[in-house]
Amino acid sequence: MKILQILPELNAGGVERGTLEIASALVEAGHESAVVSNGGRLVPALEAAGSRHLALPVHRKSFSSLLQVSRLRRIFEKEKPDIVHARSRVPAWIAWLALRGMDAKTRPHFMTTVHGFYSINFYSAIMTRGERVIAVSECIRDYITVNYPRTPAEMIRVIPRGVALEESPRGFKPDATWLKTWTEAQPQLANKTVLLLPGRITRLKGHEDFFAMIAGLKAAGVPAHGLVVGDTHPKKKAYLGELRAAVSRLGLEGDVTFLGHRGDIREIMAVSDVVYCLSVQPESFGRTTLEAFAIGKPVVGYDHGGVAEQLRALFPAGAVPLRDIPGLVRATRVILNTKAVPGVVGSPFTREAMCAATLAVYHELTAGG
Repeated sequence: MKILQILPELNAGGVERGTLEIASALVEAGHESAVVSNGGRLVPALEAAGSRHLALPVHRKSFSSLLQVSRLRRIFEKEKPDIVHARSRVPAWIAWLALRGMDAKTRPHFMTTVHGFYSINFYSAIMTRGERVIAVSECIRDYITVNYPRTPAEMIRVIPRGVALEESPRGFKPDATWLKTWTEAQPQLANKTVLLLPGRITRLKGHEDFFAMIAGLKAAGVPAHGLVVGDTHPKKKAYLGELRAAVSRLGLEGDVTFLGHRGDIREIMAVSDVVYCLSVQPESFGRTTLEAFAIGKPVVGYDHGGVAEQLRALFPAGAVPLRDIPGLVRATRVILNTKAVPGVVGSPFTREAMCAATLAVYHELTAGG
């Protein structure tokens, strides 16, 4: 098979990582892989794994992007892929329009992956027009069937995102050099219960709930210290200031540390006692929580979206109703007192399972299924 994936850019992110993983799996299985995007820092990794990158500005959320339709059609005509797999809305529209101008008998198949809870409108509907539509979780399948009922249910395939178990092995421990550097840099964590909230600094990630929970734990005598790990977009600097003010208002100045962006999140999870996912809007999947589960760390999260599916499968004790701060305190105390650990991560939550299931969909389409 020859598969062409298309997405806006190849920088950091779950969509980008999944694209590279599928591209590598295709090459390893003896197929041909190409990716169309505006480029980005992951292009060298993509090409090193045996895929080809075709640069095209398909990333702008603007009507000017439609000027790329004819250029993309020429790429399709030259490359002759069996399948065009769109992973984002603007590239999906460009690809769909490019394919409409080709001979229906010989043009590539068109499929999509719905990675998130997009706004419900005509613009987003393109992600449900594939001959096959991959949903990254059961809740995303429900989102599609409820909001886009014209999408035939039999065309939807639920394929959860997967974690690479060799990169996040059960019982992972940071090496001695990292531990020494960490301990020296974070002396405030000595003899503390370390609680970790990973995620970029936005109003949706539940930081204020996290702080309220820590205050509740301290009132109950738990020596808790919260770590906030995540990047702050320049436009979110003011909100970061609000969060620091909230910490001060709760009297937690010595009990919360903002670490900013970190490239060693696996190591930080490994030295934390509990990891949290407190997004107030449902996550479509939640790869970070799955990575925490993979190394054997308990996760406490709100019981909605894709994270709820992981919690039900791997760690029901960590599921808490939305915005239930006393529930967060209770769940955390139970986990700490019982030393509860999650179940072992396996199919369908592994990278191997995700890749195998996706390639099976490709085979299904190319076989005329």
